[in-house]
Amino acid sequence: GARTGSVMAEISGSTGTSNDASEIPDKKRSEISAVSEPVSNFDPKTMRKTPPGLKRLILTLTVLLSFLLGLPFLLKSIEIYRSPLPFRDIDLLSTAIESNPLLFPCGFHAVFVGFDHGTSTKFNADELGFSILGHMRKFTESNPVCGTCGNNYSVSVTLDSSTGCVRKQNVKSACSWPCGALIDFNLDDNLKDDEVFDEYLESLLVGAERCSDLGGKIYTVVVVNRDEEVKAVVGKHRHAWIIGRVSEADAVEKIAEIFVKIFVNGGKEEGLIHGEFMPVGADGRVVLSFNLLNADPRDWIYDWDFQKIDEILLAPIIEALGAVANISVESQVLYHTPKSSFSYWDGKRGSYIFSTKDLPFFVNSNEWHLDTSIAAGGRSKILQVVVYIPSAKECPLLLQLPNGEVSMTNGFISPMWGGVIVWNPPSCLRDSESMHPTRHKISPQDLQKVFEVFMGQFRQLFGLKSDNLYVGSTGTSILLASDRGFTEWELDVLSRQHTCFNLLSCATTLGSLSRLVQSLPRMIIMDEIGKQVKFSLEAAQLAQSNASLGIYDASAVSSRQARSLAEDAFFHPSIMSVSYYSFEHCFAVYSPFFLPVLLHVLLAVVRELRRYKQEMKKYVAWKTQRR
Repeated sequence: GARTGSVMAEISGSTGTSNDASEIPDKKRSEISAVSEPVSNFDPKTMRKTPPGLKRLILTLTVLLSFLLGLPFLLKSIEIYRSPLPFRDIDLLSTAIESNPLLFPCGFHAVFVGFDHGTSTKFNADELGFSILGHMRKFTESNPVCGTCGNNYSVSVTLDSSTGCVRKQNVKSACSWPCGALIDFNLDDNLKDDEVFDEYLESLLVGAERCSDLGGKIYTVVVVNRDEEVKAVVGKHRHAWIIGRVSEADAVEKIAEIFVKIFVNGGKEEGLIHGEFMPVGADGRVVLSFNLLNADPRDWIYDWDFQKIDEILLAPIIEALGAVANISVESQVLYHTPKSSFSYWDGKRGSYIFSTKDLPFFVNSNEWHLDTSIAAGGRSKILQVVVYIPSAKECPLLLQLPNGEVSMTNGFISPMWGGVIVWNPPSCLRDSESMHPTRHKISPQDLQKVFEVFMGQFRQLFGLKSDNLYVGSTGTSILLASDRGFTEWELDVLSRQHTCFNLLSCATTLGSLSRLVQSLPRMIIMDEIGKQVKFSLEAAQLAQSNASLGIYDASAVSSRQARSLAEDAFFHPSIMSVSYYSFEHCFAVYSPFFLPVLLHVLLAVVRELRRYKQEMKKYVAWKTQRR
């Protein structure tokens, strides 16, 4: 019985053990079996049993993202403001002006009075018109010159004879020649006075204002066939006349030369100042600075009544040139102003002589303090007008020309600077030895002579003739002078030339600004610069439109505004060289602040990415082995 009980106890014990093993969970069993696996199947260097964590990677990426989000704010803080400029319009303006010279429409009218044409007057009128056109083409240059009429002109012919009045082409009624007008006019007496006949022709042609419209100005040449010596005169307005025994063939050639060489080109000759050297500032202003220089006040002291000069003599000139330039006047009297050059005594002439080779040394820059104008700031042009009174040691002082003759004006000009007039006192006798010499005032008659010399110099500075004669291939023509210093046809020439030069300068300046702005992406362009460029283009387009319509004065004013605005935009104070730094310079400035930290952040992100990839490979390798 005892043996049987022990056997049952063993069976019972074995049965309990079996039940306990069956109650162990599967998860625990897998862990136990894994522990019981051989160690040689798991390599900790190439495997891992858990997936890698993302905490460190997310943290480094967050830091990098914060830097990237701050980058737009950084770029915004260093952004350069640039007002949009019309680059395309600037290129179109430059191309149009440089490729196609600006030509003005002109109208020419030839009147033949006293020629007997018989019954074929209509044929003769057409024939004369074509003949004038042919001769004008000979005088016109093959390549059109900017500021002239080129081939943009028309020619009308009127035959005023005893058989009737015939006109070729359509002449405007306001400018039509009143046939028979010279019959009642006393030519024998009135032709002796060119001024009277000039005003009479002006009254016949109804005046300059009504004789010009949208087709340009009308220039008229009247040929009167009379039994006397041939004389050609160009009036103060827009007409000329030829009187005398002249054939139609000679008259046609003379008319063509007056039309082209005088009315269109201004009677200019070789050696005169070209248009690009005209003394007008970039802002369209000219300051006339009159200076009376007493070389040695111990000998004598002279003064002048400049207010009368300004009010009576200069005011008409300033008004006449209003379309070309904005002119202002100032004056001063200086003392102790000797010249730099030397002179020598000429016994034959009884005077001291200085020659043209001494002219470069005449102006004494150390003693002549001429540039005292406050009003002529910026880009205005200052023209110096110097009236030099020599000392008693070199009085009278005369200028000798290269041909050995003495200058009639006793003065000279320096292009773009001004002119000098040497005025000798009437007696050249020194005042008493007193320390306070008597003050003298230049007489009105002497002032008038000085002003006439100045007027000739002023005309030369603007590229016109200083005398009243034009010598051409067909003969000599007399040029009447105007009380305003410039005749109407001369003002037309100046308006056309200045319009052309101003538009060319405007296009060049705007083109340079456009290329500069496009080559420097970080240049500051203010709104004011954009407006100036816009208004400059509008003024240039208006000048071109007025020029095509033949409105000379308005085109000159608009072109002057266009050039001034273009210069203001190019030289705007906000455009400074310190702002022209490139993006590389900007990177070099800001990189010491941000690059060290950003570099460490980038390296940390790269390191964490590499670590994450390696750990993920270990985990994948372990999972693959288990399968």
